[in-house]
Amino acid sequence: MDKYDIIMNAEEQFAREVTLGVIVTRPLTAWHYMIPGFFIVDFLRRGSAIRNYTKHFMFPRWLAMDAAVAVNREEDKETLNSRIREDISRWLESQNLYTVNLVQAHVELIERLKEHYLKLLNSNGNTINLLIEHAYQHRDQFKLYINTIGSAENEVDRQVIEQIGAKENVKEKILAQQQQIAKRRQKILDDVF
Repeated sequence: MDKYDIIMNAEEQFAREVTLGVIVTRPLTAWHYMIPGFFIVDFLRRGSAIRNYTKHFMFPRWLAMDAAVAVNREEDKETLNSRIREDISRWLESQNLYTVNLVQAHVELIERLKEHYLKLLNSNGNTINLLIEHAYQHRDQFKLYINTIGSAENEVDRQVIEQIGAKENVKEKILAQQQQIAKRRQKILDDVF
């Protein structure tokens, strides 16, 4: 498997783990005990939640990886940045979430991800942990990346909340996702370094 596939498969797995972590932390309802077979409905609902979250989590990552590959091919930066901005705008419009601030927050997130992917693509290794280890070489450097990407993701989340409205269930869901992301990234940090 080449580095591109290793990185993107790891990102997809990360998204699934985050979703499962959020779902598992929710307490079971009385319906789980009272209705035989409710676990099937719950199972289907979980599968749908995993697919939806993974799709939304991966969209900026696909753009960032494509940008990293384009940078390695020495494509024109201006054209690349324009294409990314257009893709984000179209995607957000399709989600009824378009705002200039949300587009800019995604641009910043994609820029941070692109830098990360460039490091990984240009390092040695045949697993994601080896790529991270060789790209960052020290725990503190990878921790700095985690903080930077976390801030960029939190800004996207803040803009989404601002756009949707500060509904309590939306804020709770986003907070639960942020906590799972932080927990999973800490595990990666501890596993690699």
